Amino acid sequence: MAASLSKTLGLRLRGSGGHRLFPSRPSTSHAPQPPLPPAAAPPPPGAGKEAGAWSKLFLFAPGAITLGLGTWQLFRRQEKVEMLEYRTRRLEMEPVAWNETVSSAVSRDPAVLEFRKIVCEGDFDTEKSVFLGPRSRSISGVTENGYYVITPLIPRSTEPGSLQSPILVNRGWIPRAWRDKNMQDHQDLGETLDVNEADKKTDERGTWWKFWSKKPESSPEIEKPVKPPVRVIGVIRGSEKPSIFVPPNEPSNGQWFYVDVPMIARACGLPENTVYIEDMNEDISASNPYPLPKDANALIHHSVMPDDHLKYTFTWYTLSAAVTYMAAKRIKAKKVRL
Repeated sequence: MAASLSKTLGLRLRGSGGHRLFPSRPSTSHAPQPPLPPAAAPPPPGAGKEAGAWSKLFLFAPGAITLGLGTWQLFRRQEKVEMLEYRTRRLEMEPVAWNETVSSAVSRDPAVLEFRKIVCEGDFDTEKSVFLGPRSRSISGVTENGYYVITPLIPRSTEPGSLQSPILVNRGWIPRAWRDKNMQDHQDLGETLDVNEADKKTDERGTWWKFWSKKPESSPEIEKPVKPPVRVIGVIRGSEKPSIFVPPNEPSNGQWFYVDVPMIARACGLPENTVYIEDMNEDISASNPYPLPKDANALIHHSVMPDDHLKYTFTWYTLSAAVTYMAAKRIKAKKVRL
């Protein structure tokens, strides 16, 4: 029976055209595959060397920059030495008498008498003095705040050696107490003059008939001693260039923080092209030492002296050596890791 059953199944399979009883799984051998990503292109030859060169340049750039700054300070120091020598030679020359010819020459070219001593005579108009400051000064090792006093020097027509037009003179440094006392004296003097003028007008209105009743007695004139003109030895200077930390001048309030020659001249009622000089007369009275004029060293002094440039040079060179050493050490460490 088993043999007949097997024979019957075989006949049925052949009659069905070779179809299978169970569905077959689809073959994956011939199925389309997704495209593979393209392989990365190999770096061009020398790309690694170029990146390494830029890295080295970046590491050594700070050292090269600081080295250049240090060298530039050496050139600046040499320029400053030559400038100070030029000023010293000019100050050692004989003073030039201030007259109309010299005045016109300076008006055309102020550099003609730059750091040359000039001599002029006239009278100080102390009522128009300007106090510039506060400015500190070291006296006997003690630093004290004070002011520079700038006063117009007015010509005296009766003197042949007098200057022809007014100039501004920086008479020197004064302590704060001296400035306060001077301003108080001028204020008291002004009030006294106002009171005397008012009394005089009142007396004239109340006793006007006296001038008609009798002739005033003539009194001999008393000649007052004529004071000699003030002799000033100074150096022509220009306006200062204030830093951003210096407040602006306030002429209306009498506050002056830096030298602005045209502005000071206007405040004193003088033309804007008025010449400005700094007194350096060394003939100082022991009983009246103020104002204290500048000496030659103070006139040739610069805010940055040659020794300062040497300090800056040492600082920049030291910084250059330090950053260059760190850059070389960094590159050496990379080579060891490779």
